[in-house]
Amino acid sequence: MSPRLFGLFIACAIVVLAVAAVAVALTRSDGAPPGAIPPPAPRGTIPIAVLGDSNSHSYQDSLTFPPGGRERGGALHDRTFQWTEVLARLRGNELDLGPWLHWGRPWWSAWARNLVGLLPSRTPIKQDYLYNFANSGAACKNLMGDGLGFRYPQVPRLLALMKEQPTRWQNGVVVIYIGANDWNAYLDVMARDPQAPELRRVIDYCTQQINRSIEAIHAAQPSVRILIAGMTNQGDDPVEQDKYRDATSPPNIRKALASANDAFRKIAEADPKRIAFFDSDAWAVERWGIRGPNGEPDFKSVRLGHLTVTHTQGDEPSNTMLADDHAGLVWNVLWAQSIIARLRDAFGLPLTPISDDEAARFVDAVAARPQPAS
Repeated sequence: MSPRLFGLFIACAIVVLAVAAVAVALTRSDGAPPGAIPPPAPRGTIPIAVLGDSNSHSYQDSLTFPPGGRERGGALHDRTFQWTEVLARLRGNELDLGPWLHWGRPWWSAWARNLVGLLPSRTPIKQDYLYNFANSGAACKNLMGDGLGFRYPQVPRLLALMKEQPTRWQNGVVVIYIGANDWNAYLDVMARDPQAPELRRVIDYCTQQINRSIEAIHAAQPSVRILIAGMTNQGDDPVEQDKYRDATSPPNIRKALASANDAFRKIAEADPKRIAFFDSDAWAVERWGIRGPNGEPDFKSVRLGHLTVTHTQGDEPSNTMLADDHAGLVWNVLWAQSIIARLRDAFGLPLTPISDDEAARFVDAVAARPQPAS
């Protein structure tokens, strides 16, 4: 075969493979069972969607982190719940996260479908509630798909679902809880200089992306209520407690974080009827406290049901943080309790508060479950 014919053969083969790849992308199932898009919710039930990162990615997802691998929820995965999973169990009759399902496509498949105008799917593939678009590793670029974030955009996928049932979402809520993966990489910078220019760039970028997300959501559904959750202080996480043991680093980190959360708060203050801010850091400080004057760990414990919970790390429910440095069961239960309270206070939503007794009963019941045999 002449070099010219061989080159033509290769070019034709590439075209055939490209066409085949696009065909697969457009036709492959995304895992959602027939009828996965639910009918209109019962009267009074409020649909709630989540945009975010691993702080909101459900722990019972066995697709992203399969058994035998690095499971979400840690070694006690089957009895450790994310805050979204707590809400579904305690207030699923009032707040609807959608059905639990295996749904999604590889990013290239969802991207190709979007190019030709087909309904986009969630990406990456995961087991989670239909309206939970949060995924581990997500950053502010993944809200709208800015730059390399185009692979895992969250807001466009949510808008596609809202478009399917516009009347349903007129009474909807969206929680935006993101930014930690952009922000926490700069802990050492914060400790040295809370006004460092690279910190300002991160704040400005995430604020821009959150604003763009809200504008897109309200362009499609003007009455949707949006709750922006601020970031917590990773410098106080158990995994970091051997660092920053001096008189200046912890206050510097707190000052830098306050600037970031103030920028998020101002977004809400510009439209208080439709947008609210939940100060996650103030919430954490109220419950667990802060370091001592020389940076030494000096955190409080919390009694809930039969458990005394300390601001320590481990997969047992007596720790605030799991071994992988994500929130443990009790942290998530108390956080869900406060999210309900904030939605009631900010928007007057008819949600039943989660009492301390109810939270304690839930934690005791979950903690008492036997761990399934491996």
